[in-house]
Formats: sequence, structure tokens, C-alpha cells
Amino acid sequence: MSPTAQEPSGTPSASSGQELIYGCMGLGGSWSAEPYSSAEVDEAAAAVEAALGAGITLFDHADIYRSGKSEAVFGEVLAVTPGLREKIRLQTKCGIRLGEQGLQTHYDLSRDGILERVNGSLKRLKTDYVDVLMLHRPDPLADPAEVASAVGQLMREGKVRQVGVSNMSGPQIEALQDHLDTPVVANQLEMSLLKRAWLESTVLVNHAEGLDHSFPHGTVEFCGRQGITLQAYGALARGHYSGAPPESPTPAEAATAVLVAEMATAMGTTVEAVLLGWLMRHPARIAPVIGSANPGRIRACAGAARVAAEMTRVQWYRLWVTARGSNIP
Repeated sequence: MSPTAQEPSGTPSASSGQELIYGCMGLGGSWSAEPYSSAEVDEAAAAVEAALGAGITLFDHADIYRSGKSEAVFGEVLAVTPGLREKIRLQTKCGIRLGEQGLQTHYDLSRDGILERVNGSLKRLKTDYVDVLMLHRPDPLADPAEVASAVGQLMREGKVRQVGVSNMSGPQIEALQDHLDTPVVANQLEMSLLKRAWLESTVLVNHAEGLDHSFPHGTVEFCGRQGITLQAYGALARGHYSGAPPESPTPAEAATAVLVAEMATAMGTTVEAVLLGWLMRHPARIAPVIGSANPGRIRACAGAARVAAEMTRVQWYRLWVTARGSNIP
């Protein structure tokens, strides 16, 4: 099965924000070394087609997703869909190593490590370049000048067009930016109605409850000042409020699921669009990442921008207060 390479209605740059991003971590089958099958390629093709139909043009990868198979099945789809590569943007991440040299996980943003992993990603994706290279997690042993050297080489070779980061604080980005010759365009963080430390930290300054949230204060504001797009992974709250609730939901989770459903009905949209629209309503211009491989659920996200535009301040706060299970200070 091959997706239709639809012409997107405009192709904003990676740093423009306010768009939906398709996260490809769910593609490619298992996380084992077992080879992927034609069924996994068909699943990827169906997901890509649904994403295009929802107006999505930016596709998010990482070298470790499904042990590299997420990139590989996507590359198979690109190979059989003439013109698709020119109509989409690709970003991939490097910097995490899994199950190597006796360690379950370690980080590697060394110069050689970055070059090796990016070249591997390009081979699996069957493309000559990625639009954005994301540095997946902070590596305590990384030398920022060495990272900059690797990024600079990849950009000169035409293999990378822009650079972003993931799971980094404002000061960490600033320290890296001091050495880069190109601006950091995106920071990918877990952000949702369920995972709200990024939001709670902004109102719990000088409040005892603030100790319960470890999110680095000021990171959202820093990214806004620098024009760095906040990309929200886990944006659909892991299904907690939209079809995959936990076995024993808390009172707040149960009440929020009901409220999200009621609001979707009132606004003539889907629960997915409400959850994403809530994120996009924030002035930080958050770009949600959709991680579902289900075509129906991907299509259900298409109305998020409309929801964000129509959601009132009271509706937005009601969702937040209900999700946190208590009033704000």
C-alpha cells in the first residue's frame, strides 16, 4: 500500500510552530532485532496517508525507534511514493544508545557518534538529508564545541538543514547555542493535559506545591524569546482521556475524560482535537506530536487548530483545573 503524495496547503518551516507533527515511534513493529515485514510497511503507508490527509507535513523519527525499524519502514514508503519526499519534512534524533557494550542505555553526543548515527538514519530513511536533526537527550560528557563541529559538517555536506534538541532546559540550549553557527529551531518536551509540569511551574513560583514539579523553570519562556518551537511529545496524554484510560483512573482523570468528551460534543469535534487544541491554545505556540499508528485516530486530530482558535479562556482553565484535581493557587 502506498500513500498518496498530497500537496500540503503550505509548508511552514520547522521553526514556525502551530502545526501538528506526526511521530513515527509506533511504526516498524517490535523493539527487537526481528526484521520488519510487509505488514509493517503497509501500516506505515496507511499512517503516512492519514497524516497527509490531516494536513501534516512534518514527520518525527529517532534512530532508536523500534531498533531503527521505524526509519526503515518509512524509507520503504518513501521509495515507492514518487514525489513524497519533496512534499514533506523529516526530522530525526540521535544521542541515545540502547543495549550496547553492556549498558541498557547511555547517551552519546560525541562528534563521531553523531556522524555515525545520522548517516545510519539517512540510509534507513532512503533520503539524502533530513530537514531537522534533533539531539535526543543531554549528554553530560558532550563537549558543545564537538557537537557543533559534527553539526557543522553535516550541514556543509547537505545532510542536515536545521538543528533542534529534545528534553533540554533553557540554560542547556543556551550553552549549546554559544558554539553553534546555526540557530536551534525546536525543543521537544513531554507536554500534555496529563503531563503538565511545564505549565504548573509557571504558576507555582514561591508556592509549596512547586516542589512537586521538577520542570526547569523558565524553559518555556526562553524558547519563546529565542523563537524555538516547543514540540510536545505525548500530546494525546497517552490515551488517558481519549479511549485508553488507566485501569484505575484517579478521580481527576475520570472527571477530565468526561469533560473532554463533553467539550468535543459541544464544539462539534473529536476528543483528540480538544486535547491538542488545549496545547495549541497556549501562547507558546506549541506544536503537538501525534504518536498513534491508527489512521482513524490520526485523522481525528485534524481539527485541533480550529479548537485552539475557538477555545475560550474559561474552557482552557476548566480543563486544566479538572486535570490537576484541585484549584490553582
